[in-house]
Amino acid sequence: MNEPSHDPAWLLEEFLQHLEWERNLAPQTLAAYRREVRRLIAFLVTELAVATPAGVEPTAIRAYLAHLHGHHLAPRSIERALAAVRTYFGFLVSERVLAGNPAAVVPQVRAPRRSPEVVDRYAVEELLESCPDTPVGRRDRAALELLYAAGLRVSELVGLDLVDVHLSERLLRVRGKGRRERVVPFGRQAAAALSAYLSERPRWRRAGGSASEPLFVNQRGTRLSDRSVRRVVDAAVSRTAALHRLHPHALRHAFATHLLEAGMDLRAIQELLGHSSLATTQVYTNVDLAHLMAVYRSTHPRAKSE
Repeated sequence: MNEPSHDPAWLLEEFLQHLEWERNLAPQTLAAYRREVRRLIAFLVTELAVATPAGVEPTAIRAYLAHLHGHHLAPRSIERALAAVRTYFGFLVSERVLAGNPAAVVPQVRAPRRSPEVVDRYAVEELLESCPDTPVGRRDRAALELLYAAGLRVSELVGLDLVDVHLSERLLRVRGKGRRERVVPFGRQAAAALSAYLSERPRWRRAGGSASEPLFVNQRGTRLSDRSVRRVVDAAVSRTAALHRLHPHALRHAFATHLLEAGMDLRAIQELLGHSSLATTQVYTNVDLAHLMAVYRSTHPRAKSE
């Protein structure tokens, strides 16, 4: 028996092609949309006997969210599921399959927002300097230095190729979410760590002249994975008593917060992080609101007179 999502009436493949070719979404994001919409269609067909998109009402969407809640999905996961469902039905409206989006009137499930974890600069220095002076340690130091010095996502770090690194200019070409490219600078210490690693890299893999030659490789010569970077961070944290449960993304938060503390404009930080929305950047820096208010009160001419 075919899965309900294979029924051409639901236009799932057309939706995914739209996301890939018109919205230029990354493969991981496409896989997440496929998973979420297939799960929705399966529920509608098997639990509610809804045979086509035209039969979907807002009450069916609410029933689906209740179903997810009943299976103990976290609020953040339910929030993502509803966002995918809204996008899917929005596509069907644009294709004139539906007159309106049944998910548009369903209220969003808001997951509690936690403030980003912030690590002070001295703790970051201790973390970076904890890497042993070995070939693997020099690779790990270079990876950690770039996570912090360039504010990279882990997926961006492991996706870097040799051709993306301009060591003399200290610049990286980074491919972020939605395959958007940006150029990010990095400092002398990161450049020194990267240079030390590159002298060790031929131990595991020699450059083959390919445009997709990975920058960071493991000892088998294959591209370093997201999970491997997680282990690198865990190992560094275990050597650093002052840090607890630090995740790789915390270095990205530290990058943004430390630049803000130094006086960099928020929109400039947005460009470096590769955020399409300034609101996303503010999430990274809202932990520093007290610092911003202090700067405002000490520098803004109207603040002083109040």
